[in-house]
Amino acid sequence: MKDDDRTAAIEQDYREAQLSPRERAMLDYAVKLTLTPSEMEQADVRQLREVGLSDAAILDVCQVTAYYNYVNRLAEGLGVELEDGGEG
Repeated sequence: MKDDDRTAAIEQDYREAQLSPRERAMLDYAVKLTLTPSEMEQADVRQLREVGLSDAAILDVCQVTAYYNYVNRLAEGLGVELEDGGEG
């Protein structure tokens, strides 16, 4: 699968994309942290460890997810329109 096709599949619905167990676990974690942060528990961290992530890698996933959520909330709260990232 080409990178563009893979990216499109992930954007459409990562749960249907061809991902490794490690990639899927990271995305599951990021989605849960984004949508239902109050439901996070130690089991979520254990799942990441079970697919081979080190504690440092888990911290990275958590920090990147939290940072993007933070920036998006700031932009939304201030009414800032973000660039679409497209060319043109």
